[in-house]
Amino acid sequence: MNLNVIVVDNSADLKERLTRILNSMDGITVCGSFDDAVAAMQYIEEHPLDLVFSDVVMPEISGITLASAIYNRPVHPEVILLSGIPGFSLEAWKIKAFGFIIKPYTTAQIRKMVRLYMDAREKGTLDTDIVCQV
Repeated sequence: MNLNVIVVDNSADLKERLTRILNSMDGITVCGSFDDAVAAMQYIEEHPLDLVFSDVVMPEISGITLASAIYNRPVHPEVILLSGIPGFSLEAWKIKAFGFIIKPYTTAQIRKMVRLYMDAREKGTLDTDIVCQV
């Protein structure tokens, strides 16, 4: 199974690191990386995706707001939020994001979250109220 993903983070270093991790994984195609939520949303509206990895704290529009907008679409990718502030996991749960990873994250955490997504997709259990946290 091939997954199409994008990365959204206003930190160039973290965006590049996450993109590098995802590119190293079999079956993952990183279709784009974005500095802000507006550009990411425009891309999402025009391209089919499976996953969006997004930082929570960004200027202008937060990752939480981006995820909420994504989930308001009838057909949407799942969102995995990333933040150095553990308290945002509650916000991720409220909007029913697929997952939440605390920064600084490891390659193993990213791989585990992708595996959880793939397992949920294969089982047909994607639209649950459970937020995966690794």
